Amino acid sequence: MTLTALPIALALLAQTAPVQPTTPAITRARPTPVGVPVDPKVVALRDRALTDDAAYAIVRDLTTQIGPRPDGSDQEAQARRWAVARLESLGFRNVRIEPYTLNHVWVRGGETGEIVAPVPQPLRLTALGNSGATPAGGITLPVVYFPTFNDLQLAPEGSLRGKIAFVSNQMHATQDGSSYGASGVARFVGPNLAAKKGAAAIVIRSVGTDHGRGPHTGTTNFEPGVTPIPAAALSVADAETLARVFALGRPVTLHLTLTPHIVPSRESGNVVAEVPGTDAAAGVVLIGGHLDSWDLGTGAIDDGAGVAITTGAAKLLMDSGPHRRTIRVVWFGDEESGGFGGAAYAKAHGQERHATAAESDFGADRVWRFQTNFAEAAKPIGDRLAAALGPLGIVRGRDPAGEGTDVEPILSAGKVAAVDLNQDGTRYFDYHHTPEDTLDRVDPVQLRQNVAAWATMLAVVADAPEEIGPVSPRS
Repeated sequence: MTLTALPIALALLAQTAPVQPTTPAITRARPTPVGVPVDPKVVALRDRALTDDAAYAIVRDLTTQIGPRPDGSDQEAQARRWAVARLESLGFRNVRIEPYTLNHVWVRGGETGEIVAPVPQPLRLTALGNSGATPAGGITLPVVYFPTFNDLQLAPEGSLRGKIAFVSNQMHATQDGSSYGASGVARFVGPNLAAKKGAAAIVIRSVGTDHGRGPHTGTTNFEPGVTPIPAAALSVADAETLARVFALGRPVTLHLTLTPHIVPSRESGNVVAEVPGTDAAAGVVLIGGHLDSWDLGTGAIDDGAGVAITTGAAKLLMDSGPHRRTIRVVWFGDEESGGFGGAAYAKAHGQERHATAAESDFGADRVWRFQTNFAEAAKPIGDRLAAALGPLGIVRGRDPAGEGTDVEPILSAGKVAAVDLNQDGTRYFDYHHTPEDTLDRVDPVQLRQNVAAWATMLAVVADAPEEIGPVSPRS
């Protein structure tokens, strides 16, 4: 999962958003509709999904047989070939790789850090995507401490020349993940800001809600004309240690070595598969997740689970008989480095008729809320979804749908309706972009509930008699 496709200006504005404590957020739910019939076939499909393990087999085998899948890497290319074979074996139609060129591929190198003074000790850290490099022997420089990103913003121009900036923004868990935007700004644009203020390098407290020693990576952005500086995320535990060292009131010096490099271009691509519908004019139901992952873990929750959930649900629909609308499953490429797979899909398919678009990219914990942005004529579909999803413990939210880096380009014109199936993010940022993103973080029971939610949504939307056209405007 990434927010790096957002403009830098929006990320800067995110710092003003308050960080909320973990709450059920169920108070934002709409009442469940009364007297809305649910098709018995939908009920049967939903209940069957709760005992189906096809999705778990996909994420298990992807993380075991391929492992991490960094953007533009040989492993990602291998994963695309693996995906084609798997989707064909499951019975999907029109399975293919749709290639595109990925430019400016950032490749991780060596990465070490340590406190040199006043109390020498090693630090666990990892380079941020698009980080600049230190010399091979590293750099040893004094550190300036900023408890929050706002403090970094207030630093005078030029005040960081010849120094390493340390930003210690703290992130708190929320069910809907809303604190990511507020806390993540230190990663999204903090290195760019530090570079403009003269810093030789920057280290940030990982954008995560854990207290372990596994650092959280992720992409950062530098404005045109700003030379990238070395930028790393400290594990949360090590960032807290460094803050305590500063509390001793003595000058702090770090040694930092980061040696990433850039590959000008590589071929990449999206993997596409379909469950053909009976009415080509009714539009495509687009679903999926992203195939790429960061390299520290094996990409189980980000986003092996997402491609597994959506594929498992589509497989259930395929096996249940013909449906009105074509269901298109896309395993998007290169989401983590900026949503390039989603952009390539929109470029290739933007002129086709799409009814809805939705993606799963927030782990594998239970779906607790759904949202839509259907136009008035299609709003009865939302009522049927509420009635069918309610027994899974899923409430109907009040905000318009439209989340997801990979589907955002196809949704941006306002001609395609969105459906969001929101997962519980309370523990997601404990493991997001860390070495802990491994299969053991996937709870098979909650994964089945996700598949049941997606299969239910697909069954209702794919066969809806209403025409699903341009979406309702955002209020």
